[in-house]
Amino acid sequence: MNAQEPRRIKIFDTTLRDGEQSPGASMNLEEKLKIAEVLEKMGVDVIEAGFPIASNGDFEAVRLVASKIKDSTVCGLARSSRRDIDRAAEALEPAASKRIHTFISTSPLHMKFKLQMEPEQVYRAVIDSVSYARKFTDDVEWSPEDGSRTEHDFLCRCVEAAIEAGARTINIPDTVGYAIPSEFAALIEMLFNRVPNIDKAVISVHCHNDLGLAVANSLAAVQKGAGQIECTINGLGERAGNAALEEIVMALKTRQDLMPFATGIKTENIMRASRLVSSITGFPVQPNKAIVGANAFAHESGIHQDGMLKNAQTYEIMTPESVGLGHSKLVMGKHSGRHAFREKLKELGYGEVGDNTLQQVFGRFKELADKKKEVFDEDIVALLDETVAETSERIRFVSLGIQCGSKGPQKAELALEIDGKTTEATATGNGPVDATFSAIKALFPHEAKLQLYQVHAVTQGTDAQAEVTVRLEENGRTVNGQGSDIDTMVASARAYVHALNKLLTKRQKTAPAALSA
Repeated sequence: MNAQEPRRIKIFDTTLRDGEQSPGASMNLEEKLKIAEVLEKMGVDVIEAGFPIASNGDFEAVRLVASKIKDSTVCGLARSSRRDIDRAAEALEPAASKRIHTFISTSPLHMKFKLQMEPEQVYRAVIDSVSYARKFTDDVEWSPEDGSRTEHDFLCRCVEAAIEAGARTINIPDTVGYAIPSEFAALIEMLFNRVPNIDKAVISVHCHNDLGLAVANSLAAVQKGAGQIECTINGLGERAGNAALEEIVMALKTRQDLMPFATGIKTENIMRASRLVSSITGFPVQPNKAIVGANAFAHESGIHQDGMLKNAQTYEIMTPESVGLGHSKLVMGKHSGRHAFREKLKELGYGEVGDNTLQQVFGRFKELADKKKEVFDEDIVALLDETVAETSERIRFVSLGIQCGSKGPQKAELALEIDGKTTEATATGNGPVDATFSAIKALFPHEAKLQLYQVHAVTQGTDAQAEVTVRLEENGRTVNGQGSDIDTMVASARAYVHALNKLLTKRQKTAPAALSA
C-alpha cells in the first residue's frame, strides 16, 4: 500500500432505481424507505431513490426518502426534458443533500433508432438539461447513455459541454454490459487525457453485468481515475444486473496492495443489506455468490477444512465478521430467553426491535424451536422479516390443514383473518399447493395471476424451514410475497397472503418511454 492517504471513492447505490427495474422486483413505499435507511447506515454516499417522472409511486418514494435520509445524498433520475427535471426537483425538495441525475443517449445506435435525433440536437440537449438542472441544485450528475459504445470524439465533446454547463459528476455507463476491463479502462483514461476541464468534475462509472464483467470494469475504471462507482446490493438490476456493491467494496478493502483506495462503507452492514433486499424483492441470493452467498465462507473439502483449522487465511481472504457474518456466541434453542433473543437480533444487525414486534417474533421462535433440533441465524432472520411484513395487513394467516398423497384428492382446510374477522374455507386442487391457493381465492376472491412459485430451504437438514416466494400479477401490477415455516404448505400460504396484501395497496406504476443507463 502507498504511504500516501488512500484516494476516496464515492459509492453511489442505485438499488432503489436501476435495481427496481428488474422484472418482478418492484418495491412499495415502506420497503424503499427501509432499504434506504440501511444504505444510509452503511455509509453509502449517494442513494438514487427512483425515477420521479416514471409514476406517482416513484415520485412519492423519492420524496419520502428525501425527507427521511440525512447522512447520504438523495438522487433522482431525469431524462433531458425539462418536465423530467422539474418532477425530480420537486421530489427532492425536502432533501438535506440532493442531486439531480440527468441523461441522454449518445451512441450512434441509440441516437438513430431510439431518440431519432441528430448528434447536434443531442449535444444541445446536454447543455440545456444540465443548465436547467443547475437552477434547482449545485449537485448535478450527467450521463451519456450507452457511453461505452459512443464515438470518442462526440463523447469528449459532450462531456466537456456538460461540465461547462455545471455538472459536478460525469457518469460513464456501460449500459449494455458490452465493454471488457482493458477497453473500459482505456475509455476512462482517454477522457482524462482529452477533456480539458475534466478536473472540474468527478468521473463516475455505471456498469451492467451482461458479460459478467460489471465489477471488473468498475475497478478498472477506478484505477484510471474514476472517483465514483454506481452499483446495487446483490448486483440487482435490469437483465443480468449491475455491478454488485458488496463485491466492489470488499475488493477495494481486500486488495489495498494494488488498489489503494478507500470508501466510506461500514462493511459489517453488508449482510444485513443483502438479506433485506433479497427478502423484499423475492430474488434469492445464489449460494455461490461472492461475499454474501451462503457458501462464500463455507468449506467442505477436507484439505480446505484442515487448512482453515490451522490458519483461516489459507482459504479465506477476508473474515466473515468483516461483512457482518460474525460467528454467533449465543446458541439459540427452546430454552433461550427473551433477553438473549433480543441480543441475538442486535448481533444480526437489526438494532433495537420494538417490544410488540419482539413479542411476536419471539413467540414464533419458540414454536420453531420446539419443532427443530437447531435454530440457525437464517431461521431467525426469516422469522423477523416475515413478522415485520405482516404488520398492519388486512389479511392474516390463521391455520392450515392439508390432506394429500398419491390417492387424492388433495384438500386444504384454511382459516384466514380478513379485516379482523376469521373465516374458513375448504378447497381441493391438483396438489396441496393448488388446493391451498384455491382456498385463499375462495376466502378472498381476486383476479391476480400466479407468475412465480419458488421454494428453498433456509438452512440445511430435513427439519429446515422452507422459505417460499410467490409473485402475483394483476392488471400489469406485479408484487412478490414471502413466507417461511417448517411446513412448506404453511410457508406457501403465508407467502401468497403476503403478496395479496401488497397487491391491495400497490399503486399503479407506468414506465416512462425510455429508461436510463
